Amino acid sequence: MTIHSTHPFADADPDPARRFRGHVGGAVTLWTAGDDTERAGLTVSSHMVALGPQPVVLALLDPDSDLLDVLRTSGWGVVQLLSWADRQLAEAFAGTAPAPGGPFRQAAFTATPYGPRLVSATTWAGVRLASEREVGWSVEVTAAIEHVEIGAEDDDALLHRRGRFHRAP
Repeated sequence: MTIHSTHPFADADPDPARRFRGHVGGAVTLWTAGDDTERAGLTVSSHMVALGPQPVVLALLDPDSDLLDVLRTSGWGVVQLLSWADRQLAEAFAGTAPAPGGPFRQAAFTATPYGPRLVSATTWAGVRLASEREVGWSVEVTAAIEHVEIGAEDDDALLHRRGRFHRAP
């Protein structure tokens, strides 16, 4: 492995929209779906909650992700907020850090009717895939919120901004 002083994939003229997205930032979530026979997860920070008679979570997912395949098959998922202590796990599920044995071996998970839930995640939602559409290089999923658990205050929430993880202020 060679260490470079600059990012090896950086463009000479970075995409302005990508840079803008990086400045927006937001809470980091882990989306999981499946059961003991087949499960998948993905770190997601491009999401929002829309309130209404049937509240939903809107998220941009990688169209090539295993998560999207399992979410489509099962129809159910878990959206859990990550904390600062989960940053290595976030990297593992994003595919940017080693995960010997797979990312699900990096932490304890428990089965729910919606999919695997990170045991340490105190705030999470069980969701049902309602719809999807291609948007840019992503798939926008609309996931109806079927169950919510709000745990302890998220004083140590994991945030993502400008390509890096940060602690909540």
